[in-house]
Amino acid sequence: MIQLMIADDERIERLVLRRTLEKYLGDTCQIHEAENGRQALALYRENGIQIAILDIEMPGINGIQAAEEIRAQDPDCCIIFLTAFDDFHYAKQAVHVRAMEYLLKPYSERELLDVLDEAVRITKRRMEQIQPGSPSAPDAAAGGAVQQAAAAKTASAETSPAENGREEDPEEDSARMLFLSQAIAAYVRQNYRNDISMQDAARAMNYSEAYFCKLFKQCFSCNFTAYLSEYRIGEAKKLLAVPTVNIKDIGKAVGYGDSNYFTKVFRRYTGVSPSEYRTKLLIN
Repeated sequence: MIQLMIADDERIERLVLRRTLEKYLGDTCQIHEAENGRQALALYRENGIQIAILDIEMPGINGIQAAEEIRAQDPDCCIIFLTAFDDFHYAKQAVHVRAMEYLLKPYSERELLDVLDEAVRITKRRMEQIQPGSPSAPDAAAGGAVQQAAAAKTASAETSPAENGREEDPEEDSARMLFLSQAIAAYVRQNYRNDISMQDAARAMNYSEAYFCKLFKQCFSCNFTAYLSEYRIGEAKKLLAVPTVNIKDIGKAVGYGDSNYFTKVFRRYTGVSPSEYRTKLLIN
């Protein structure tokens, strides 16, 4: 069973998040709760936490500090940050600890579940790789360490005008936002069939991950994972409208190698399964 942790100093926030996760995950994960960073670290050490959902602003040891400690011990733990503060400095720190995502409160349930789906998928794959006899098991820690070093190197090269000591020109900023939104749309359109991430898109456009994350949310008011999922489901709908295309092949055609995962995401976005969606199209 996957070990998942929620760390937030607001009891109501933890309660709402826990109920959401329990409803969605069922018995896939065992959920632990912490009300500050110190408790989060204790739970991590005691339970081998594999997915950590951390609020940033917590008393004592904050979420960033807790994440740094976790990352120093585990290159593979999936870390997801939640925060009510749109702070570029926090975004930079999140990149340094290789966080999967940086969600701004109030976030949508769909946005959260998109990221959580990815975390569960990655964790399950890693659990399979470390089974006895798996050829990839000995290299798992080394691979994570290499990725961590690469992420830290990427994060050090910021392109933000403010970071370089220059004031942002409104017209220049508007032009940059327009360029970025068009470039992202083109990148997703050309690569959605592949296993891509926010980090891949940032590198493709020569932005640091932190700055790209900030600009992306300004452009689209959601995270990259949610944007990509919505685009993929839109393409899947087009294919489902063609009766001769096998439903089993549609998931792979839009970037989902696991058919069950594709069905889960499709149902979240449409309220029905792919087969139900096609039936409705044929009836109408």
